[in-house]
Amino acid sequence: MIRARILLAALAGASLASPSPAQFRQQQQQPQRVQPKLVGIDAMRAEFIAVSGGDTVLFGGSSVLLGAPAKAILMRQAAWLRRHPAILVGIEGHAEAADTRDHALAIGARRAEEVRDFLILLGVPAAQLTATSWGKERVVVAGDNEAAFAANRRVQTVLMR
Repeated sequence: MIRARILLAALAGASLASPSPAQFRQQQQQPQRVQPKLVGIDAMRAEFIAVSGGDTVLFGGSSVLLGAPAKAILMRQAAWLRRHPAILVGIEGHAEAADTRDHALAIGARRAEEVRDFLILLGVPAAQLTATSWGKERVVVAGDNEAAFAANRRVQTVLMR
């Protein structure tokens, strides 16, 4: 039995000697880098973003019209969503911080409905989608400059379950 272990260790290139105290400390000090495994809805979200190119589309100024870059992302989102009809999706409309509260809620709702309607036009079942406006309540970039405003004029597609 001992000969078999020695032979297996030799074939595997392993050393039968115990590590020195310095080697042992070095092994213990090196942090083990473990990549968390995504499961369930988190894995689906990661796949959705990777396949579609993102979960966010941007709008210009007070516009509710979808531009070519937004339509390209939404076409890829629609293809993925058609392959996963059991996934419920929230379409969340947002506005810039400079808008009044009422205007931000209204334009966020119109943007969310525009995206929802476009996804339905592309074949995503209406029952799979809900549209909501967050107005200016959930900014992604704080500030009162054009870069911040532009980043917050958006619709985000959120996989629910």
